[in-house]
Amino acid sequence: MAKALGLDTQSQEELLKVERRANNAWSKLKRNKTALLGLIAVSIMIAMAVLAPVITDGKPNEIHPIDAYLTFFEKGHLLGTDEYGRDLFTRICYGARVSLLVAVGATLVGGITGVLLGLLAGYMGGITDAVLMRIMDGVLAFPFILLSIVLMTVLGSGVINVILAIGIAEIPRFARVVRGQVLIIKKEEYCNAGRVIGISHFRMLKHHILPNTVSEVIVYATLNIASAIISEAALSFLGLGIELPTASWGSILRAGRNCLNTAPHIAAVSGTFILITVIGFNLLGDGIRDVLDPKMKK
Repeated sequence: MAKALGLDTQSQEELLKVERRANNAWSKLKRNKTALLGLIAVSIMIAMAVLAPVITDGKPNEIHPIDAYLTFFEKGHLLGTDEYGRDLFTRICYGARVSLLVAVGATLVGGITGVLLGLLAGYMGGITDAVLMRIMDGVLAFPFILLSIVLMTVLGSGVINVILAIGIAEIPRFARVVRGQVLIIKKEEYCNAGRVIGISHFRMLKHHILPNTVSEVIVYATLNIASAIISEAALSFLGLGIELPTASWGSILRAGRNCLNTAPHIAAVSGTFILITVIGFNLLGDGIRDVLDPKMKK
């Protein structure tokens, strides 16, 4: 293109630098306004979780019965108080720590296991693929929330068990995404050339197939964090998730269920933070998909 325009060597190099800057990940993400909005929302929630001891009094479980059911800004409580007089803003910030930890942890559990199974099934094919995928289909036959409830009943409550329950329920989805990519990639010419020269299966998977599935996994993992947040909230709302008095967005939502008529702000505040975070991760995931898609380069 540069030669066609009659540019000298230095001008060609400058044009190439401009094009690279325009097509790097951050520049493409900045051009996507909705993705940037999602990134801002997610960054705010992460900052709240990390800085919770700094921006709050650091006492999410301290009760003051005399101050129960205060609304916004009453007696210095930014978001009011719950049924025990606990500061809602403090509990929301500390709840963000738990909810985001569960979401990211469950995504890692489901992602790592699902990627390994998907690689194995897609690459080996045959009986290995058939057996693994039928197992995945069997797990997918259960509604996600029902499977999580069954796993929580078996494992018991607690942060680690919630992470395991949600993560195990997500394994089949990651496995199917990766398997589909592997079935396409292993037929590419560079993979055929690798097999001709006799490289090992491990080297083929590590250096040729896995790197080309990473973009799809990253996009799906980002979107999966949003669904994991909803799953944690649902389990905690049903009393099967995070144990009280530990704050999580789901447990706060559950507490607000019993006083919707007298103090609707409790459920509204928790639900709003869940909504904003889920939308933020979904918008960010869509933006990352566009950034990693080579067809989007212009």
